Amino acid sequence: MRLGVIGTMVWDRIEARDAGAPVIEEWGGIAYALAAAAAARPDGWDIVPIMKVGNDLAEQAVLFCAGLPGLDVGTGIRRVAERNNRVELRYRDLERRCERMSGGVPPWTWPELEPIVRGTDALYINFISGFELDLETATALRAAYDGPIYCDLHSIFLGIEASGLRTPRALPAWADWLRCFDFVQMNEEELTLLSSSWPDPWRFAANVVGPDLRALLVTLGSRGACYVAASGVAPSPLDLRERSAHIVSPGGVTSRKLSAAAGPQTGDPTGCGTADLSVANWPGGNTMGTSGAAACADSDGAAESLTVNGPATDCLNAVDPTAACQVRTYLC
Repeated sequence: MRLGVIGTMVWDRIEARDAGAPVIEEWGGIAYALAAAAAARPDGWDIVPIMKVGNDLAEQAVLFCAGLPGLDVGTGIRRVAERNNRVELRYRDLERRCERMSGGVPPWTWPELEPIVRGTDALYINFISGFELDLETATALRAAYDGPIYCDLHSIFLGIEASGLRTPRALPAWADWLRCFDFVQMNEEELTLLSSSWPDPWRFAANVVGPDLRALLVTLGSRGACYVAASGVAPSPLDLRERSAHIVSPGGVTSRKLSAAAGPQTGDPTGCGTADLSVANWPGGNTMGTSGAAACADSDGAAESLTVNGPATDCLNAVDPTAACQVRTYLC
């Protein structure tokens, strides 16, 4: 089996993540999901990074990926002429940060993407930059791809100013975007932004799930996570095949809130909160049979340490506490 992971490798410069700590520079972005997938990958699974890397950091990015077990680095990594994405992160606290981006690789087009995804069984998409796919490409992917598609919308909710500062923005054509994925994850602030024209964000969530968008998962920081799912979600995402062309009226939905696991909230918060390491926790279960409830419970809880031996696993071994278990619950 082959899991395609679409995202962007980002060179992070991190300030004030830990009180009194020096500035840290390291790989971030989709690196968290790739390292977690390498750690949790069961026998018989290959992880296929699908990403464009800037010419200035391409060799380092490929070297990082090649150091993780189970990654196919020859299929989906494309070197481009543009400078790679670089982000300056300044933390206000463990859950809030200011982000400024420079550089930036171009988005995928469908003719570029189609031959790569054709060889995968499931897709995990994380909008690390917010520009990995445009709506036209996402729509073409949805129409042509038979496997399940899980998406963390993440930075698609961030605009970019001339200075590179990322600021929250509404999502144009949000209904068209949601039709493109089987499962969508976001945090509570993003749900509020997405449902700004509705009096109740959770009623909005109940309205948008159906035969296209099967489930909406919302991380709640230290309070855990919630999901709203259409009735009859397949026990395994790999069983999803039927498509329809519209978001249905509310009815027959299920929802559940999962509290964060007890224990100290320590570790590296950089990949936390959304789905940097989730690699798909859908309520109906996951590709290898773990229940969706367990997956959601881990998604914002104090994760157990998840370690890989190897030269390129610092971002995972730091233990991202809200996400390190998420990839385990998807693949294991």
